[in-house]
Amino acid sequence: MLEVCTSADEPTAFVFDSRVAGGAVQFQPVGRLAHWALGEDGLSLYVIPRGDYLPGERVKVTVRFADGAAPASASFWLVGHAAKGTRRVYVFRQPRPPDVCEKERDEAQAEARQCQEDKARLLAERQEPGGLMGLAWLEGAGVVASTSIRQSVTKPPANALRLVEARSYSYTPTGETHPASVAVRLGLSNPGAEPWTLAGAALVDSAGEQVELAHWPLAPIPANGAGAVVVGIEGERAQLGCPCTLKLWEATGPRTVTLEYVTFPEGKAKGP
Repeated sequence: MLEVCTSADEPTAFVFDSRVAGGAVQFQPVGRLAHWALGEDGLSLYVIPRGDYLPGERVKVTVRFADGAAPASASFWLVGHAAKGTRRVYVFRQPRPPDVCEKERDEAQAEARQCQEDKARLLAERQEPGGLMGLAWLEGAGVVASTSIRQSVTKPPANALRLVEARSYSYTPTGETHPASVAVRLGLSNPGAEPWTLAGAALVDSAGEQVELAHWPLAPIPANGAGAVVVGIEGERAQLGCPCTLKLWEATGPRTVTLEYVTFPEGKAKGP
C-alpha cells in the first residue's frame, strides 16, 4: 500500500485520473485531520492533518471510484513526518475490465500456491538427512538407480568443455511407477583460458519440450582445470520422454555444453 508523508497543518493534494464517487472517502482512524475536501470534479482530494499529528502517526485513506470499473477502490497511508510532508500525489488507476482482474487474481493465487508447495518441500527436505545418510533414507523409501551415460551420449564438437564423466540418476518412491526426481552428474574439463561458471541448465525431451533444471555447484570450473556439476529436477516435470538433450550455459559469454541422447535409469520400485 502506498505511503505518503504528511506534516501537521500542511496540505497534501491527491490528483486522480478517474473520478472518485461522492461520499466514498473513508479515513481510519477518524478525527486526525483538521480538514479534508473532495474536489468538485471528483478528480482531487485535499487533506490537512491536525496540528498535533505526530511523526510516524498513520491514517488509512480509502477512496472508491465512480465508474464501477476495476479496481473499484484505492487505499494509501498518511504517515506523519516532522518536515517532509508531500505536497501533491498523482494516482494513476489504470482501470481494467473485470475479466482481466479475475485473470490476474487467478495467476496470483496460482503463484501463491506454488510458493506454498515449494516452501513445504524445502521444509520437508530440511527435516530429512543429507549426504550419505540422505541416500540411505531415499533407498529406504524407494529405489535410487544410476547408470553411466559417458559412452552413450553424443557430444557436439562445438562444446566449450570436455566431458570426462557422465552419470544419470533417478529416484522412484515405493509404490510408484514413474520417477519423482532425476539428476545428472558431469565431470568436465575446461581447456579454455578463462574460468567457466554454470549459470543455467535445461533438458529438452523427445517431444521438444524444454524444462529448466536446478544446478549445483555455483563455483566456476577453472581455466585449464576440471570440475563437476550436478543438475536435476523433481515432481511431474521429472517424467520426461527420453532420450533427451541436456544444455548447459555459462554466466557470461557464449560458451555452452550440449549432450544429446541423455537417458535415465528405470527404478522399479516394489509395492508396499
